[in-house]
Amino acid sequence: MVGMYGGGAFVLVFLACIALIGLPVMLAETLIGRRARQSPANALKVLALEAGHSARWSWWAFAGMIAALLILSFYSVVGGWSLDYIIDMGRGDFQGVTAEQVAAYFDKVVADPWRLTFWHTLFMVLSALVIARGVVAGLERSLRIMMPLLFVMLLVLLGYSMTTGYFMEGLHFMFDFNSERLLEGLLPAMGHAFFSLSVGVGSIMIYGAYMPKGASLSGTVVGVALLDTFVSLLAGMALFPIVFAAGLSPSEGPGLMFVSLPFAFGSVAFGQLMGVVFFVLVAIAAWSSAISLLEPMVAYLVERTKVKRAWVTFWLAFSCWFVGLGTVFSFNIWQQARFFVSEDGAFRLYQWGAASGLDFFGVIDFFTSRIMLPLGGLCFVVFAGWVMGREAVRDELSIRSPAMFALAFFLMRYIAPIGILVVFAAQLWK
Repeated sequence: MVGMYGGGAFVLVFLACIALIGLPVMLAETLIGRRARQSPANALKVLALEAGHSARWSWWAFAGMIAALLILSFYSVVGGWSLDYIIDMGRGDFQGVTAEQVAAYFDKVVADPWRLTFWHTLFMVLSALVIARGVVAGLERSLRIMMPLLFVMLLVLLGYSMTTGYFMEGLHFMFDFNSERLLEGLLPAMGHAFFSLSVGVGSIMIYGAYMPKGASLSGTVVGVALLDTFVSLLAGMALFPIVFAAGLSPSEGPGLMFVSLPFAFGSVAFGQLMGVVFFVLVAIAAWSSAISLLEPMVAYLVERTKVKRAWVTFWLAFSCWFVGLGTVFSFNIWQQARFFVSEDGAFRLYQWGAASGLDFFGVIDFFTSRIMLPLGGLCFVVFAGWVMGREAVRDELSIRSPAMFALAFFLMRYIAPIGILVVFAAQLWK
């Protein structure tokens, strides 16, 4: 995202969106979940009725859960890439190769629909198995080890990037900005802030539902947001010097990590082992995120229909897998299929071989991360700030300082909703 939308200009807008919009939405989602102790749709319904408002607020949560399933459909495909690369790194396919050879290898991987479908299927099955059993304790215990280890691996990569001779160029790219490009990445930055924090779809509401009453809700949410943002910046600082050292373009898009990092691992001592460990950790991180995307709808349907959890999980996972085939084919046999085409003064919903427009993957990504996530976040933060009421929010946040509570409530009630609307308006005006 930084590479595609202006380097430091995107980073600056992204950080502002995290602080002023993403964090208040995350607070809102968590406190709604903890207060109701139910799935997102039922949580909004119960709390709305409790506050004397319409139960139709639950429809917004339902829309958010649909967005989560759509995100999972393409997230599973990219998660499958990480599984593929575990095997590739283990075989030593990237040892001593050039950046051009690594890029060609990635192009070969995504050009094979059967290969992508296999790893997409495996990733979805692994995610569904955990949800179907309803047991996440084993995953939670493993993440307590794996996620700090992934952080250590990022530090190792950062150390390597410092030896490339392009470290300062990477820092300048990330933190120097052109004010003329600030508006260019405004909506993508807000969407990515929502995507990064996993807000707007109800996933954080699920975590809030399991959060103990005695735990500090505000402290936990702020800590998670700060760590998440720090790791994001750390990943960029480790990645871009390697990108420039390899002579690659920073605007390559989603495949950038699968080109620059294998090149780096193939160029250092013990790189083969480090590469295997890194992509195992990435796969586990993606796996845990996939579970949080699937769980809200599973929890809702189990509560609503009383159908066995395993069957609900199977059909939802199958639906996501089926839609995900569109993303698989976007890189190969449907590569020339374009939607929302605007050429020669005419607009078409679909055209084969058009020079402009979005592929299937682009359509799903655009409508979820840039439209549905922000709208879902707008709904949740308005619900917490205006429907639940001041005293209910105060009770859940348990912030001792009156000034800090006033600030948090002001951000939820005014700044975040207005910020979301302003970003949408700015993009329409542009």
